[in-house]
Amino acid sequence: MQFIQLLAYFIISLGAFFLLVGSIGLLRLPDFYSRAHAQGKADTLGIMLIILGLLIVELSHGLLINSAKLLIIIAFIALTNPTATNALLKAAFHFRLIPWFKNDQETKKATKREKQ
Repeated sequence: MQFIQLLAYFIISLGAFFLLVGSIGLLRLPDFYSRAHAQGKADTLGIMLIILGLLIVELSHGLLINSAKLLIIIAFIALTNPTATNALLKAAFHFRLIPWFKNDQETKKATKREKQ
């Protein structure tokens, strides 16, 4: 196996890792804003790394038309994914979705103690 292919597989694995981290962030973070931030950043980077790895594999085989298509896909993802995340967050803010603050959690705990 050539060094270029090993590099490509490493980049693809790194992209899969970022997608996994984004998925964990989606499950673990407390509110919509932080979840959307984690997904927007991690998904964009993860998908772009996976496609970059595929691009390197294609270039090692010498297929130029497929490589050009993959470059166009990377550019499309780099433009649309952050824009869509921003639009979702603006819509949530417009509809007055309240963000989570650490003080809110402490206030809820204090209120529960007072009721007991």
